Amino acid sequence: MKITFDIDATPQELRTFFGLPDVETLQKEMMEQIRKKMLDGAEGFDPISLMKPLLPDHMQSMSALQKSFWDSFTKASKASKEEKKE
Repeated sequence: MKITFDIDATPQELRTFFGLPDVETLQKEMMEQIRKKMLDGAEGFDPISLMKPLLPDHMQSMSALQKSFWDSFTKASKASKEEKKE
């Protein structure tokens, strides 16, 4: 037996229904801070320090972040070459 429900609700209505916190004001404040720093120009604006709280421990420095991206691209390239051989 298969039962399907179609719910017509906005994201805000669903967040309220599930009791999730309203983070709209926090998001607006954070975006305003990011915008101000970007408008100030390169002086004092460091994208890594801005994103540091969001990154996992192994990606806390720019060199680690670059190494992680490089490793991912290398693995994808090797996998693609192996598929072509088969």
